[in-house]
Amino acid sequence: MKENLIQKRSFAFSLNIIKLYQKLQANKEFVISKQLLRCGTSIGANIVEATAAQSKKDFLSKMSIASKEARETKYWLRLLNESDLVKISLESYLTEIDEIINILTKIVKTTARNLETKKK
Repeated sequence: MKENLIQKRSFAFSLNIIKLYQKLQANKEFVISKQLLRCGTSIGANIVEATAAQSKKDFLSKMSIASKEARETKYWLRLLNESDLVKISLESYLTEIDEIINILTKIVKTTARNLETKKK
């Protein structure tokens, strides 16, 4: 079976978000860390759900949700980075979430275009 790149990357990203969450908790940052944990791990969960979709439309819906969660994750990472609430380097997280967003955007656009083409 072909390796699913976005599934693999989102899982690795989720593991890194869990580690970041632990660091944030140790630095007594409790509010944003929980938001980040929820949306950062939700990306991969939605991608896994999409792989078991009942239809192309269901697949598109789940991947769109994953894309939204990725964008929310980027928001919280940027907020943490620019607020100086903690002294943790977040550049690698920001780089990875940008790459995940780009992949998900391509998947969503291509799937939507293919669904439109089938309707015609």
